[in-house]
Amino acid sequence: MTGSGRRRPRRITLVNQFYPPDVSPTAHLAASLAEHLAAGGDDVTVVTGGEGYVEGGRRGRPRPSSPVRVVELWTPAMGKASIAKRLADYVSFLGGATLRLATMRGQDVVIAMTTPPFVVVAAVVHRILHRRSRVVLWSMDCYPDVIERLGSRTSGPPGVTVEAPTGRAALRERWRDRLRPVVSLRRGGPASNLLRAVNRWAFRRVDLVVALDEAMRDLLLDGYGSADGTRPPSRVIPNWEDRARFAGADEVEPWSGYADPALADRFVVLYLGNLGYGHPVRPAVAAAARLDDAGVAWLFVGGGARWDELEQAARKAGAQDRIVRRPYVDRDATREIMAGAGCALILLDDDALGLMSPSKLHANLAAGLPILYVGPAGSSVDAAIERFGCGVSLRSGDVDGLVAAVERLRDDAAWRAELSAGARRAFAEAYCDEAALPLWDAAVDGVLS
Repeated sequence: MTGSGRRRPRRITLVNQFYPPDVSPTAHLAASLAEHLAAGGDDVTVVTGGEGYVEGGRRGRPRPSSPVRVVELWTPAMGKASIAKRLADYVSFLGGATLRLATMRGQDVVIAMTTPPFVVVAAVVHRILHRRSRVVLWSMDCYPDVIERLGSRTSGPPGVTVEAPTGRAALRERWRDRLRPVVSLRRGGPASNLLRAVNRWAFRRVDLVVALDEAMRDLLLDGYGSADGTRPPSRVIPNWEDRARFAGADEVEPWSGYADPALADRFVVLYLGNLGYGHPVRPAVAAAARLDDAGVAWLFVGGGARWDELEQAARKAGAQDRIVRRPYVDRDATREIMAGAGCALILLDDDALGLMSPSKLHANLAAGLPILYVGPAGSSVDAAIERFGCGVSLRSGDVDGLVAAVERLRDDAAWRAELSAGARRAFAEAYCDEAALPLWDAAVDGVLS
């Protein structure tokens, strides 16, 4: 406290590779929390990278004005075309962040996200140099667990043969095959053991772990707690969207792309966002193949590791006319895209439970879209559907259930409206900034008490 009885501004630093104007969900979450803390009187710094989640996604764009001090580190911005290029960006940012935090004046709290993986090490280095500092690990995903469980899934879904590459693509694939034993991670292997040791070292020095759902918290604490059974304090705080951004959502004009003949006059099932290794394409492709001439279109807007696999699988299944792919769009355009959809689709691999929490859920709820979820029970999406009645939760392989749910949503306007109301209630009560940010206030206050 100051002499006047007012609390002095706390020095708080957030570390994340992405920050607005980048389109990454973690960029906007970091900005929402940073600006909230700054608005409350704290002295907030963000340490971020110079390139975006999508190649070229930030370059040349003006950064929005903000009370937050933004420190932008140089990275080679090599993109995601290969593992080596991605690692180069990760390692350069991790090194730069560690150096920057090592030379900063002591912070009261350093909040480290998980992009890139292991950047919490930079926060721990700062804590070692400044003993009164506190470290919060804000986990968006879990490494090396993600790579161990999902990293080798580069082939198509069962029953779909991915076309063999030719020419330069074949040459690149041969080199990938040679390098795969070097860069792949096997639980219990030397690389995995090293990375797990880094996690355990960091966890012993973290003051609070913030996970996105109970499954993630259990995975982190069980996997990286001390040998004597001690665990760092932890909280579950789900991700969110800004409520003000979705004010008047019912009045938003649908996206002009719905004039496309492949989408016009159809019931649209929307998948919006990243289609990575943790998001299997098979359920959607199989359901689309079954719903021939049913007036249903499956719109995928985004990108990711399984983007090309989706196209090939759709073609092999004869569903290419019903599965429409569009690239990432500006964040402002996502409201227009959701305004024209009949429901939202969220896919999660069984092995991804606890490793990641689909961030697309929160915007879908804000837009009042009924949720069709195919994935394991116990995830954040499954929990939201069970608690708020905002959609249908199906297990992997239940193509019959997915087809039946799509057909009923298409035909039953009253049921669709009921699920839509549940989605809006879920957003207002649990997944908007007004619900989540007070939980962060309590978390920061707690580590400093």
